[in-house]
Amino acid sequence: MIFAWVVMPEHVHLLVMPPSWEVARFFVEQLKSGFAKRILREWRASAHPLMASCGTAAGAAAFWQPGGGYDRLVRDDEELREKIEYTHHNPVKRGLVQRAEDWEWSSARWYAGDRAGGVTVDRVPW
Repeated sequence: MIFAWVVMPEHVHLLVMPPSWEVARFFVEQLKSGFAKRILREWRASAHPLMASCGTAAGAAAFWQPGGGYDRLVRDDEELREKIEYTHHNPVKRGLVQRAEDWEWSSARWYAGDRAGGVTVDRVPW
């Protein structure tokens, strides 16, 4: 279940709830692995300039930053609301737009009532 998302120029925020706790780790690993492989494949094929910065010290291709990212368990509705607001506010904080719902690559528009767009939100948690 998708609660919120935003695609920034150099990173992504995605708040999701997997179908059960048992699959949570598997879900995140598969999601991140599949996404990274696809992007790296496309960037290699197009000789994208960012490929030069996508490598480890040993020379292997790496899309995600070292350390596993910021995968976290949200414990209650208050924390979920905080994470959704933080996610949506990212483009504003960076000075990319004046209002969160002005950023095209975000679920903030969905929360503001605009249901057009590619990735929808499954439900508002409150």
